[in-house]
Amino acid sequence: MTSGRTLIFHLSDVHFGLEDNRALDWVKQEISEQRPDAVAITGDLTMRARHREFEAATQWINSLDAPVTVEIGNHDMPYFNPVERFFDPYRRMSAIQDKVEKEIDLPGLAVVPLKTVRRWQPRLNWSKGWVTDSALEKCLAAIDALPEGMQAIVTAHHPLREVGTQGTALTRNGRKALDALAVRPVLAVLSGHVHDAFDIVEETGSGPVRMIGAGTLSQRVRSTPPSFNELVWDGRRLEVTVRNLDHVLTQDMQISDVPANALPPRQPGEPVARVNQVPRTDPPVH
Repeated sequence: MTSGRTLIFHLSDVHFGLEDNRALDWVKQEISEQRPDAVAITGDLTMRARHREFEAATQWINSLDAPVTVEIGNHDMPYFNPVERFFDPYRRMSAIQDKVEKEIDLPGLAVVPLKTVRRWQPRLNWSKGWVTDSALEKCLAAIDALPEGMQAIVTAHHPLREVGTQGTALTRNGRKALDALAVRPVLAVLSGHVHDAFDIVEETGSGPVRMIGAGTLSQRVRSTPPSFNELVWDGRRLEVTVRNLDHVLTQDMQISDVPANALPPRQPGEPVARVNQVPRTDPPVH
């Protein structure tokens, strides 16, 4: 990168087991050629957290020539082994243990993780997000420990949007997390889960928070083709480009809002139907 500019690749929802190998080969080549300062992967490395899926995922991640931080997604929790899910839920990620929820410190900027998955929830749909008090405290403590003047980018799997009633909220305690992040030097919150990219500003009682979502690099696409986000920070402004092999413009790749419930993905082989876009204003500069 040019001096004074920081380049971050934001990937998500790779879903090994139903991965898009053409997209993965392309992203790996882009990382090798562009040499980003960091790669943030916001969860769902696998489809069903099978051993063979994690083996493929960890082999690919460990082959990337860049500092990598990995968030845990709901699909990364043991699916067929409830005993392991409750007592040792992250054992299958041991080959990338040094990258899971890793803070990456860059000049003037830190990538700080925020866990949004739980091994169990007191509601039927465990695929949705939940920010526990301990997870939020850990994230906030890391941000508060940064040197004065340093900015943070927070990484999570689920968008920090409540959406819906208390029982069906997309991410429980998402509003609480956003309120706490709004009063701190946070440039944006990166997330996945939705399988479509977005770049929106969430207003809170404490101020605005920019939320940036990445699409998928799997065959489980929804309304847009496989993609990843290229983030460039020049010390004043964080710019986002949604990179994709179909050469669709960023504004046409980004959905206009976080859906209340993630719609079922289209089946492999079905044509991609573009989502309808609504006019958006550029997010404010933090």
